[in-house]
Amino acid sequence: MSEIGDSGPNGNSAIGRRGFLAGAAAVAATAAAPAALQLAAAAPAAAAGGTRPNILLIVTDDQPKQTEWATPQTVDWIAGHGVRFTHGHVTTPLCAPSRSSVFSGRYAHNHGVRNNGASHSLDQHTTVQRYLREAGYRTGLFGKYLNSWTLADNPPHFEEWALLQPAYNDASWNVNGTVQTLPGYTTNIVKNRTLAFLDKAATDSRPWFAYVTPYASHAPNVPAPKYEDTVVPPWNGRPSVPEADRSDKPGYIQSATATLADGQAVRTKQLRTLLSVDDAVQAIHDKLVALGQLDNTLVIYLGDNGFTWADHGWLKKSVPYSPAHEVPFYLSWPAGGLGAGTTDHRVVANIDVAPTILDAVGITPDTPQDGHSLLTAYSRSHLLVEWWKQGTAAGGPPTWSSYVAADKQYTEYYALHTDANGTVSGTGEVKFREYYDLAADPYQLTNLLYQATPQQEQALGVPALAAQLATDRAA
Repeated sequence: MSEIGDSGPNGNSAIGRRGFLAGAAAVAATAAAPAALQLAAAAPAAAAGGTRPNILLIVTDDQPKQTEWATPQTVDWIAGHGVRFTHGHVTTPLCAPSRSSVFSGRYAHNHGVRNNGASHSLDQHTTVQRYLREAGYRTGLFGKYLNSWTLADNPPHFEEWALLQPAYNDASWNVNGTVQTLPGYTTNIVKNRTLAFLDKAATDSRPWFAYVTPYASHAPNVPAPKYEDTVVPPWNGRPSVPEADRSDKPGYIQSATATLADGQAVRTKQLRTLLSVDDAVQAIHDKLVALGQLDNTLVIYLGDNGFTWADHGWLKKSVPYSPAHEVPFYLSWPAGGLGAGTTDHRVVANIDVAPTILDAVGITPDTPQDGHSLLTAYSRSHLLVEWWKQGTAAGGPPTWSSYVAADKQYTEYYALHTDANGTVSGTGEVKFREYYDLAADPYQLTNLLYQATPQQEQALGVPALAAQLATDRAA
C-alpha cells in the first residue's frame, strides 16, 4: 500500500484527496473524522493549471463480478495499478437504467429511465458528458449507448462517436451522424475507433473523455473467432446453484428452472467474449503509454449490471440477488495518487461514477446527484438497489427495492409496474419480503423473514430497515 504524500507548504498533503485515498483505500470505510476534514479541505490539484486529467470510462455489458479470469490485463492495469472496489454495485440491474445512472449520478427513480424502453427520458443536461463538453473536453463514445435509443439520433454532448446497434458481427452503427454497416467483430471495431480517437491527442491539446462500451458479455455472447474454442476453467457452481429448497423465496424464483449446466454454458460464453474486451483494454493502455498520457488519465471500469449463473434457478439479471447487482469495479489515476494497487471495501455504485469524474476535473455540478465522489473519504452505510417490472404480463420478478449493506440485505416486492415510457402504476402494496444475513449467508440461501414472528422481525431490525428503504425510495 502506498504511503500518504509529504506535506505541502501549507501543511496539507501535497497530493490532496487523491493521494490520501491511495494510501487509505483499504480502510476508507472507517476513516477517522480528522482525515475526512483534511479531504474536504484539499483542493483538486490536478484540475488546476491546465493539468486536468483525461477520462476513460469503460462499461461492459452484463459482466458478472466473477469473471476476472478473462480480463487479466485489465485487472493488472486498472486494479493492479489503481484501486479495486470489493463491494461494487449497480443501483438498477438492467442496462439502460444503469447506464443512465452512470451518466447522471442519479438513481433510476430520479433520472426516470426505469426500464430499457425509456432511454429518451434521461435529461441529457444532467450527464457527465455535458459537463465535460462544456468544460472544453473532447468527448467520444464508442460502442453501446442506451437501449431503445434510435440509432439515427446522435448522442448528445459527444463530439465524435461510433454508436453501436447491439450485435457482435457486421453490425449497424451511427458513425458521427451517418448510419452504416461496419463489417467485422464489434469489440474490435470499438477498440480501433477508440484508438483513432486517442491518436488525435497528439495534435489536439484538449483533455478528452472516452466512453468505451463493448457489447460483451451480453447474450448471445458470441466470441471472436480466435476465442470461440478457448478452454475456460471448470466451474462447479456455488451453494446457490442450484438451491435445493426455494420455499422461502418469491414465487417467480420458486418457478425458476435454470440448472448448473445452464449456468456453466452461459459462463463459458461470457468468458470467451470478454477475452476480446481484455485485448481492447490492453491496446488502449499501450496507446496511452505511447502518447505519454497514461499517468494523468483517470480510468474507471465497471459492468452495467451483473448476471446470475442459475443462482436460485435464475439465469438472467433484474433480481435482488448479489450476482445480479454486484459488478467488477476498478479505478486508476496515477497522477492523482491512485496508482498503487490498493483495495477499497466501501459500498460503491454506478451512481458514484459521474461525481468522481467531476471531482477529478474540478467541476461542481449544477444538477442533483445521488452518488458521491470516490476521491473523498465518504462511506455509505448502505445502498438502495431498485428494479421495476415493465408491463403486467405474468412471470418474472415483480417490482422491488432493496436495502443493501456489506453485511445484510432487506428487499420488498411491490404491486407496481411501468409502461414502456417508465411511468409507474399500481397500488404499491408490499407483496413479499426477504432478509439475508450476508455475513453468515453470502449466497442468500435462508430468507430470515420467511415465517418469521413479529418478535423475530424486531430482533432483525426490520421495522427500521423498512422505514429507511421507504425514505431512500422517496429521496
